[in-house]
Amino acid sequence: MGIQSRRERERAERHRLIIETARELAETEGWDAVTVRRLADRIEYSQPVLYSHFADKNAIVTAVAEDGIGELAAAMGRARAACSTPSTALAAVAGAYSDFAAEKPALYDAMFAMTTDLKFGPDAPQPLRDAFAELVAVFAPFAGGDDVETLTETGWSVLHGLATLERGGRLRPGLREQRLAILRRWIERT
Repeated sequence: MGIQSRRERERAERHRLIIETARELAETEGWDAVTVRRLADRIEYSQPVLYSHFADKNAIVTAVAEDGIGELAAAMGRARAACSTPSTALAAVAGAYSDFAAEKPALYDAMFAMTTDLKFGPDAPQPLRDAFAELVAVFAPFAGGDDVETLTETGWSVLHGLATLERGGRLRPGLREQRLAILRRWIERT
């Protein structure tokens, strides 16, 4: 039993090391630099060892994305919990979302721009459901007669669009706070 649990623990540690190394490499050099060969060299394991954990690069990106979505959910949760009104919570969560996207571009790309096997919905992995639940919690007070999840998807789409356009240099710089204030006022009027 002791040897079995040690092997399982070592396998889990190796799995985590692959994910963390892929993420670090992507953040410093971009996702094109993340290959199974480079990861194997970086973590000092053979390529077959990596393939015993992940079928291909897409599976690695999926694992990184799932971790990132969990981190985003936690950041949004902290932002929301620190607020006393729905309006301030909306502003805080929108800011946390935008900051996350700006500060972790490769991770954000893995989460929302690259091909992964992740699907949102009732059967989604827990981190995805947690992230959506945080968004629902912040948009729900403004639903009025609208379907809460549809309003949430719409608000999330706006946040994602703003974050993506800003990161791509397609919006005028330095106006994030003004854009988020407009978003908050728009949501509050619905």
